[in-house]
Amino acid sequence: MERRHLVLADAGADPAVGPWLGALTDSRRRTLDALRDLPAEAVDAPPASGSNTIGTLLYHLAAIEADWLFEDILGPEAGVAWPAELFPFDVREESGRLTPVPGVSIEGHLERLHAARDLLETYLRPMSANEFERPRTRDRYDVSPAWAVHHLLQHEAEHRAQISAACEHFEHARP
Repeated sequence: MERRHLVLADAGADPAVGPWLGALTDSRRRTLDALRDLPAEAVDAPPASGSNTIGTLLYHLAAIEADWLFEDILGPEAGVAWPAELFPFDVREESGRLTPVPGVSIEGHLERLHAARDLLETYLRPMSANEFERPRTRDRYDVSPAWAVHHLLQHEAEHRAQISAACEHFEHARP
């Protein structure tokens, strides 16, 4: 068996930021592992609970990652435009439910996830420890990039569990 090297690091980042980037990478690897060998028809298949499809959850993961980056980490003062071309749909309907995102291939969803992560890493990697820990004042709260990354890790883990359950349901429901 191949020996595994289990560390959280990113050599291109400040030592205070690198482990967080490493954790983001590990979390995404786990999400991608959950999607391995997913049949195309499973992306939009309704899960047993009647909740969100895998495709809708993947869109949501990418959109929330970008939202925390552009609204909270960078904020409007950075003058960086929201990547509207990546996110043609609102994240939620008026009812509060996630907006269904049917008809996008798994490859399309994975490309969006990758693009959102590239943006996040582009802005986090050069941050100093002080900048990473410095709270940003927003309308309803103060938030540091470190806390935002912590939240994104939790968010992805929670939705990864839903995605895994939907994958399992799809496998068991197939004739």
